Amino acid sequence: MAIHVITDSASDILENEYENLQILPMTVTFGEYEYQDGLTLGKKEFYEKLIESDTLPITSQITPFGFEEAILPYVEAGEQVLLITLSGKLSGTWQNAAVIAEDYPNQVYVVDSENASIGQRILIECALRMIKEEKTIDEIVTELNVIKKKIHFVALLDTLEYLKKGGRISKAAAIAGGLLSIKPVIAIENGEVNVLGKARGSKQGNNLITEQIKKYGEIDFSMPYYLAYTGLSDEMIKKYQKDNAHLWENEADELPISIVGCAIGTHIGPGAIGVAWIEK
Repeated sequence: MAIHVITDSASDILENEYENLQILPMTVTFGEYEYQDGLTLGKKEFYEKLIESDTLPITSQITPFGFEEAILPYVEAGEQVLLITLSGKLSGTWQNAAVIAEDYPNQVYVVDSENASIGQRILIECALRMIKEEKTIDEIVTELNVIKKKIHFVALLDTLEYLKKGGRISKAAAIAGGLLSIKPVIAIENGEVNVLGKARGSKQGNNLITEQIKKYGEIDFSMPYYLAYTGLSDEMIKKYQKDNAHLWENEADELPISIVGCAIGTHIGPGAIGVAWIEK
């Protein structure tokens, strides 16, 4: 029986980038204007609008109807569907997927990635690999729920401004942080965003990222891994890649780089860099 994977655009995978994978766009609202992430609003245009806007845009979850509309062609053909979503602790998207899956037992399955962006993307790529290996959907779901606990996503923020706009920190804290060149290092852990530390300057922040990679047993290069950045320039992530080449020399010719989209980019702003990997 054929297995099809459906995910949301918080995974930062482009439509038609992989066979057997469908991307459902999240809605992004700037003021009175509403856009479909990745369809009517590209990542470059998103960051241009984000930089110009005084307030944060609003991102909306995939609705139950959106999931049902996507799965029906496969269900009616007697095929199986695997829904892999943005962390349920960051969005109601997982809950909406789970509601629909209850109506289609043994055909529609849901996995909460407990991650976002490139962390979520890694889990999806693992699922696609297993489908090619002709594993059953029960085997795939079981393995994904183990693998997701080994995925780590760590990022260095360039500014506290967007955390201030979102009400996560005070205006005074944001100003003080800017004057001191404080750059938070965050991670998605157990499905939630946690602050791991605050660095003074990019160099110290990069060192904190590298420390986290070593802490979690380094990178399993036999599995998917990614670097990522937010904003309009990839200069910072390329510098990080060059400065930390010792982490992957003799393991990989190059590291794939992705652009973080609206789901996470809205809250951390441009100029951030991140690394996601599966621990050894």
